[in-house]
Parts: sequence; C-alpha cells; structure tokens
Amino acid sequence: MALKDSAFDVDNAITRDGHRGMSYENAFGGILSFMRRSYTKNLTGVDLAITGIPFDQAVTNRPGARFGPRAIREASTLQPCDSPYGWDINPLADFDVVDYGDLAFDYANVAAFPARLTDHIREILAEGVGALSFGGDHYITFPILRAYAEKFGPLALVHFDAHSDTWPDDDMMRIDHGTMFYKAVKEGLILPKKSVQIGIRTQNDYDAGVHVIDAPNVHGQTPATTASQIRDIVGDHPVYLTFDIDCLDPAFAPGTGTPVWGGLSSAQAATILRDIRGINMVGGDVVEVSPQYDASGATAVAGAHAAMELICLYCWNLRAKSLL
Repeated sequence: MALKDSAFDVDNAITRDGHRGMSYENAFGGILSFMRRSYTKNLTGVDLAITGIPFDQAVTNRPGARFGPRAIREASTLQPCDSPYGWDINPLADFDVVDYGDLAFDYANVAAFPARLTDHIREILAEGVGALSFGGDHYITFPILRAYAEKFGPLALVHFDAHSDTWPDDDMMRIDHGTMFYKAVKEGLILPKKSVQIGIRTQNDYDAGVHVIDAPNVHGQTPATTASQIRDIVGDHPVYLTFDIDCLDPAFAPGTGTPVWGGLSSAQAATILRDIRGINMVGGDVVEVSPQYDASGATAVAGAHAAMELICLYCWNLRAKSLL
C-alpha cells in the first residue's frame, strides 16, 4: 500500500487531511515540512508545534547553523513512512504534531532577536501547545527558556553537548552561544540541582552547579546507566531538553560549528534518549546543525532522528499524563 501511495501522494505538508497519519510520498520530492507534517499557524487541537529558528549570529567559530532547520526538514523525509523504532507509541499517527514554520525576525537587528524569539515561543505555549525548535546556534535556547519559565517556573535542563555553555558572562546584553546557561542559572530559569549535561568534553572550571556526565563517563558505562542517572537527577520536575548536535563525535556529525573529538556515538545517544522515557518533558530543541560542513548529509540525518526521539519523549509524557 505504501508503494502505491507514493505514486499519488505529494506535498502532504499542505494537502494532508488532518494532522495525523504516516506519509508515503517520495522522499526526494515535495514540500519540506518536518516529517511531512501539516504546515499551519492554527494551533487549535495541536499537541506539539515544530518551529525553525534560523539564527546563527552568536557563534564563536563557524557560522552556518541558520541553514539547520531547512536541512533537518529535508533529512526527515526519510522517516515518516515508518513508526519510530524502539517506541511503543507512534506520534505521527496518534498525536497532532504540526510544522509551525520558521521564526520571522530582522537579521540586521540582532539586539532585538532574543525578545522576538521569546514572544514566538510564548505565543505557542499560550495555546496550550508544546514547542520543539530547530536551530540555529545554541544561543536560541536562552530566549526559549524565558518563555518556558514564565509558564512552568524554573525548569530542569537536560543538555546534550560537547560544551557546558556556562562560561561566566554577567553582561546580559551579550548574545553568545557559550554563556547562555550561566545566564539561565543566574536568571533563575533553570534549577542547577535538577539539571544535567551529557557528553561534555571541553574544559570549563565553572559548572554553575549543574550535574555533569562528561563524555569519558558516558563511554565508561552503559547507556542505560547514563539514562538512569538522568532520570534520578530530574525526577518528575518539568524538563526542557536541548540537544546540541556536537554532543555526537565528528565521525557521526561533522556538520557543526565547533566539533570536538571523543563524543557520543549516534547509537549511544539514541539509546539514552529512549531510556529516559517517562521524564516530564515539556519542550526541547535540536541545535547547531550546519549543513555546509556536512558533505554526506549525516549531521542533518542525525538531527532529524534526534528530533524524532524528542517528539517521542514529549508524546510519551503526554500519554502518561492522560492515563492518570
């Protein structure tokens, strides 16, 4: 049936009847929404909105993550004909997930960007809908956290990365993708003792009080052990999960601005993400995919898969709450 459907289905992003269901259109054609979900600004009845944040003006090394949302959407066309592997739910069939499109902002007015992004996420949350954002560089998480903290209070942060991004910086006007979690702690957006960073492998003498499971520790134990540590730290507190693609080793994700050797494998990351099901995830993002450094497209593929795991975590949590 799927092969037959692929001969007739096209542009599901605008032709889909309703928000649910698999997509069998050819992976190499059609409009590039994420997972062929409906493109819409109408969030009535929606469970989760995907949104792109094509901003990379906070980088310390190579730019290009502004093209990340487009690349992740393109890579995702390989996935929406199958239910997600290793899960007992299928968000594409059983939940209302939509592509809300990209944030509109003035690229020449960088100082106005943070407030514009906070407003964008605030508008989604006001509809009772969760947000999954695609960067863009990692700075985007900071304005997003401001909107989330307004609704949920200080959050537990689950942070996959090669870098801690807690380098001290008390100038709140600076827009820097290496200092925003220092600022998030100072601003009270996240609770350090309920937060954890996974995959860290760059030296920073200041951890802001956040738990760290660095890359050598991840490699020295099973993914199940790492996942258990994450669950124990966050408990049942509302969780925001941010996945910087450079948490993966450059062998698996070369297309990023600040690659660091010795990182997680895609298999380790996939297992850890699946094994933390049950955390109270309320939102998340995938950041730092820079496709111009990604000759094979492997980084965008990894980003699309990571995003699908985050969708599964979010929807698994929604189902658990509905059964209470």
